[in-house]
Amino acid sequence: MRTIAIINQKGGCGKTTTAINLGAVLAGKGYRTLLVDMDPQSHCALGLSVPENRIQQGTAELLRAGLDGTVGVPDLVWQVSRNLDLVPSTMALATMEQRLSSAPDKDRRLSQVLAPVQDRYDICVVDCPPSIGLLTFNALRACDEVIIPVETGYFALQGSVRQARTIEMLIQRVGHRVRFSVLPTMYDVRTKLAREILGELKRHFGEQVLPLVINFNSKLKEAASFGQPITEYDPSCRGMQDFEELATWLINNAPDPPSMLEPVPGEPAYRESYTPAAHDDDAAEPRPEPVITAAGEHPAMSRAAELAERARALSTRTAALSARLERQDPALTRDEPAQPATALVQVETPKHNEHESRAAELPKADPAPALTPLQRQARLEEKLEQLYGSRVTAQGTLFVQPTGKANNYALAGDFNDWNPSRTPMSRNEALNVWQAVVPLPPGRYRYRLVADGQWVQDPYNPKTETNPFGELNNVIEVGAASA
Repeated sequence: MRTIAIINQKGGCGKTTTAINLGAVLAGKGYRTLLVDMDPQSHCALGLSVPENRIQQGTAELLRAGLDGTVGVPDLVWQVSRNLDLVPSTMALATMEQRLSSAPDKDRRLSQVLAPVQDRYDICVVDCPPSIGLLTFNALRACDEVIIPVETGYFALQGSVRQARTIEMLIQRVGHRVRFSVLPTMYDVRTKLAREILGELKRHFGEQVLPLVINFNSKLKEAASFGQPITEYDPSCRGMQDFEELATWLINNAPDPPSMLEPVPGEPAYRESYTPAAHDDDAAEPRPEPVITAAGEHPAMSRAAELAERARALSTRTAALSARLERQDPALTRDEPAQPATALVQVETPKHNEHESRAAELPKADPAPALTPLQRQARLEEKLEQLYGSRVTAQGTLFVQPTGKANNYALAGDFNDWNPSRTPMSRNEALNVWQAVVPLPPGRYRYRLVADGQWVQDPYNPKTETNPFGELNNVIEVGAASA
């Protein structure tokens, strides 16, 4: 059973919404899913129409009993829908930290009670309280991975770095390495602030930010008020699509099995004084702790390995590109004069397009004398720049950007309701470029590039117009003959 903990000590960031709807979508995909509510507010039950006055026992009794056999998960579950079971909580859970404070296994109770049902479920989603305490420590002990929902608002951005540091410190203290990911929530693509905050999250956390967002969608709030997951309330809405993407990504990107770390010397796994108050904005910074990356490696060692791998990949791509361009213009790689030539460069289209490839004809090169290394480099860059930007082709509108300026690209424009998640650009390893082919009917289209979450102008398309935010949108026109 794969266990996912939803953790953030800040309230109102979408933890319970994420837990409920992720669990419902996974269940809809056929995965036997268990949702465990570790929040005394019992919002999971409220959001799934489980009547509070009929909940006799919940996670409090489960943790209190432990492995004594008097209470088990099967005794508490509510079958919400096919493949989705809920272990609800009650206000009694608020007293459990004090009750278990002297128990030797106080931070392992949840993993112990989940062990007997490992074969009964495929996935367990744990909704944690908006605090860092014994309940959250139990979730960390039991889980394989952590998802940190972060609202794309100013105050959430300020606390996200400290939240991630807190999670890393907790992982070190419990001696249990897990993968953690940042999930941007309540994202409003229409606001410049939300786009900038998403870019800041990606710059700081890099690949730990999930390659998707949960957009602001009123249907999600409406579904919760009616006590239904989004799968039942409105399965055609945008919120449903976002959680479908989240579930699909998690299914396709399972973490490595958890492994054990050496605990901090001289420190207990759980400290009673380790509370959210110690991490308020006005409080002193916590003392430095060993930092563990999402992969569990030392940052310096991980960075060195990453750079070495990038260097090897770059060398391979450069050799392939040089060989390809030499066939077009031998003067780029040799000192002998070159003969005029016309060549076709195969540009591989993204997987989501039905067309497999297209050919872009480069202009004929003039006979060239022997070139110096600097001249060859300049000629190479000149030929590459002819590929960049946007142009209309028989297969669709081709968008191309060079690598090295951003880790990922997407397109937002009139053709996709300004939603960059619908039109990501793919990496062409052979030509070392980012590209996308978008079939468009005749018309005039405005668009912007989204580079690492930042909305920017396409520098290789000179056609622009000013948008309401005072920035420049690029423009491309598709004629009837081209379409």
